Amino acid sequence: MVEMKFLGMDFSCALGSLSRGDFPEKDCLLPLISKLLGYCIVAASTTVKLPQILKILKHKSIRGLSVVAFELEVVGYTIALAYCLHKGLPFSAYGELAFLLIQAIILVAIIYYFSQPMGTWTWMRALIYCGVAPTILAGQIDPLLFEALYNKSTGELSFLTSLMNFAGSMVRVFTSMQEKAPMSVILGSVIGIMTNGTILSQIILYRKPPGKKEKKAD
Repeated sequence: MVEMKFLGMDFSCALGSLSRGDFPEKDCLLPLISKLLGYCIVAASTTVKLPQILKILKHKSIRGLSVVAFELEVVGYTIALAYCLHKGLPFSAYGELAFLLIQAIILVAIIYYFSQPMGTWTWMRALIYCGVAPTILAGQIDPLLFEALYNKSTGELSFLTSLMNFAGSMVRVFTSMQEKAPMSVILGSVIGIMTNGTILSQIILYRKPPGKKEKKAD
């Protein structure tokens, strides 16, 4: 059988079964579906934070948004990406983290811009991250530390961004299990489902209906 591999995906088994008129077996089909879903998540992640960024730029407001919360998100993506790189996982199992990290950094920069003037401690946090992040991403820390690190108004929160984060976390649980990722990675996705689900439910619950235009007096 001629091997047909592309981006780490082996189509030989599935196409071989189909050419014989048989439906591919589970052991043949699930890994392929997992890879395809993984790359779909990576592709979708390239714009997942764009709605949030555009909403801030449109309203020129960061009302209801916590600078520290978004900074922690950057730190979280950095640790998660470094952990996956350290474990040597396939790109389809973590690729979205790279794109999410880039977008999260852009988002924090925009929040900084609309938070002028910035305090000294805010500048200190940014400088500390810039100094430490390259070391973490390069894997130049103790492996045990890696494990430890991994382990009413919605303001300007974006519904679409939160929805994509929630959906991505759900799919990532399946793909991580198929890729036999460490349990800590799977638990991270499960936690992502819970946190993003909570945020999503709050946006739905507290979203204000569009205000009705008042009728002009005759």
